[in-house]
Amino acid sequence: MIGEDMYASEIMTRPVIRVGPNTPVREATALLIQHGFAALPVVSAEEEVVGIFTEADALRSGFGAEPPEFDLPVEKLMTTPAEVVTMNTDVARIARHMLHDRLRCVPVVDDGALVGVISRRDLLRPLVRGDDAIAAQLHALLRDYSGQRDRWTVGVVGGVATVGGDFSDEAERRVVAALAHTVPGVNRVELTHAVTQ
Repeated sequence: MIGEDMYASEIMTRPVIRVGPNTPVREATALLIQHGFAALPVVSAEEEVVGIFTEADALRSGFGAEPPEFDLPVEKLMTTPAEVVTMNTDVARIARHMLHDRLRCVPVVDDGALVGVISRRDLLRPLVRGDDAIAAQLHALLRDYSGQRDRWTVGVVGGVATVGGDFSDEAERRVVAALAHTVPGVNRVELTHAVTQ
């Protein structure tokens, strides 16, 4: 179960990219795009969260506005009040809250000051074991190599990658092993099945 006995401090992302209330909408929108974020916390000079600037806020600034409101300060368009959690908030509770209220991210505060942020991606990370993420990356790499065909099965346990299937020749076995070693987290590669004749 997601977040069982886990707290915000264990999954939050930091350092946090944030903007101030007077940051121009154009600059905040550029940060959203540059970092691939769904939202940015808006903080006061005292690092207190005063709002959230979301992708929807950015879209509202440029569409339907005559002229576009890109030069307005973020505080004119940000979403308020900002929903925040503390470092010891249970992750399962955060997940339920984000799903129920359709939040893309939630700032994490300590003594009222911003210390981190939790996105939907942060909530998903504990659900995927490290080996599963490595296996997914290796599988995608081998699909690229084989022209988007699923020629091999891939499994990873404790950093040991097992690639099974038929190989055209010994040279292809060496290429596949070398490709597998390029994936971060792969410590050893085992190839199963023989070269086809």
